[in-house]
Amino acid sequence: PPPAELREDLLHLSQQVAGVSLAKFGELDQRVGAWFAAAAQAVMRKADVSADAVAAIGSHGQTIRHEPEAALPFSLQLGAASLIAARTGCRVVADFRNSDMAVGGQGAPLVPAFHRSVFADSQQARIVANIGGIANLTILPTSAVHDLDAVTGLDTGPGNALMDAWIAAHLGRQLDEDGRWAASGRVDPPLLAQLMNDPYLRRPAPKSTGREHFNLDWLRAQIDSLHAPPDPVNVQTTLCEFTARSIAQAIAHHGPGDERVLLCGGGVRNAELKRRLIDRLAPRELVSTADYGLDPDWVEAVAFAWLAKRTVNGQSGNLPSVTGARFPVPLGAVHEARVRA
Repeated sequence: PPPAELREDLLHLSQQVAGVSLAKFGELDQRVGAWFAAAAQAVMRKADVSADAVAAIGSHGQTIRHEPEAALPFSLQLGAASLIAARTGCRVVADFRNSDMAVGGQGAPLVPAFHRSVFADSQQARIVANIGGIANLTILPTSAVHDLDAVTGLDTGPGNALMDAWIAAHLGRQLDEDGRWAASGRVDPPLLAQLMNDPYLRRPAPKSTGREHFNLDWLRAQIDSLHAPPDPVNVQTTLCEFTARSIAQAIAHHGPGDERVLLCGGGVRNAELKRRLIDRLAPRELVSTADYGLDPDWVEAVAFAWLAKRTVNGQSGNLPSVTGARFPVPLGAVHEARVRA
């Protein structure tokens, strides 16, 4: 995880850009890049891999603003890719989202092509549910094995972002360990109804979202509209149910109906969220991607390494059937660490 001060600065920036100076913005870009570079170096040391053996590092960056519906769509990530290249000695591929947006796509989710490559099955329909700050789905019917256009996907709404922000504001913790705080409260029906009424949930795919929409200011506005505000613990329980229900609703709407759901991302470690997902998804089976050979904590990291490899090889990484792009393109910009022969 990032240092506490860096995490706080990033959350503040992702929710409210106004009042943040260009100097602060540039400083954060470098701080995030330095943090990423240190993480990459630690992995290389642990794996005993030299820079010469690394074809490329895929660095998605830390998203602070994602505006696919703006008059001039853009997606903004921090993480100084040139600094990562300089400190690691490795080629770095970064700025993945804007390549897709330049050809009319949402810029997210970008992991479905990778999910197809490792999880699609000709005998069983599957859905990959990736629960990070925002939750997204990759829908893999059996035909996806042979047909790229059969793959669909979307951001469903909040994953862990609102729960993390709420517990940080009230208990000073970075996350709700195992969902214990959420498990100790009860769902507030008026608040849940208010959250589930957000227009984003009703929008058709392709669609993507982020913390610029689903953030503490948005949540407090929903609470303030109620006749009686719930206790903080019950807000946390309701947020947990909101994440589970919005994911389950999207699966029910977009899935073929008989699929197995493969879970990955940080949400895997929230026992209360998993319990609610199992209840909401029944009779669909919910399993971990670990059952298919890939640790749920590593799925997204491996996905962007895979996308970086495709970019270096001049191959496309986006799926127009997911993002709405006009055509497939290689994703990201390449930052070289040194001159290559």
